[in-house]
Amino acid sequence: MQQRWPDRLWIVRHGESAGNVARDAAHAAGLGRIDIADRDVDVPLSPLGERQSDALGRWFAAMPAVERPDVVLTSPYRRAMRTAERLHQAGGLPVDPADFVIDERLREKEFGVLDRLTRSGIEQEYPEQAEFRRLLGKFYHRPPGGESWCDVILRLRSALDTISLHHGGRRVLVVGHQVVVLCLRYLLENMTESEILAVDAAGDVANCSVTEYRFDPKSGPRGGLRLHRYNFVAPLEEAGAAVTAEPDVAVAAR
Repeated sequence: MQQRWPDRLWIVRHGESAGNVARDAAHAAGLGRIDIADRDVDVPLSPLGERQSDALGRWFAAMPAVERPDVVLTSPYRRAMRTAERLHQAGGLPVDPADFVIDERLREKEFGVLDRLTRSGIEQEYPEQAEFRRLLGKFYHRPPGGESWCDVILRLRSALDTISLHHGGRRVLVVGHQVVVLCLRYLLENMTESEILAVDAAGDVANCSVTEYRFDPKSGPRGGLRLHRYNFVAPLEEAGAAVTAEPDVAVAAR
């Protein structure tokens, strides 16, 4: 019987972005709006995010060639694509960037009208949305023009189907965003709403952290993926790159 799932699946959050830095500055100044001119899709890595990506690339490069990723899927957002490119430049990915699979289903959660607002900014400008979120919870709340966690999960179900259909037995790297990492965990581990929100509440997904699954032939009738490590940041610490875990721009909408 043909193996459905990859042999290994790594899910990496992009390196620290300029949006993360701008969000921290807005919070420190008590501002309601984050000062960044770029569209979310165009936000670049910060200099620290570049160093984090390079450090993780060297960690992958230290693996035997037969253990490194041989398929790369990335969000189309600039910060995710640039993270993948720097992993390649550091020697960690034998896959040429021209062969990366750019998959829009891996994009950041869309915040709609709440984009670029801090928590206090949402409460000031859209108090009704703050109340809807309190009543519905972050899993189900969909801001106008944006997405709920369930919306993200719906598109990620489709992305996982593509991975299982085309990349069974391969070594697959996914480069995405914090909510993407969490929602993929929800799907791969068959979690409940309360279980994944407990994971989220325990701490943010670190920039350039590694979440890794390995194929277990004894998991289910056709085998399955088992979590090997989550939010793994040792490659950054060993390289002396600061570990950052800022939520993305609209933290309250995340």
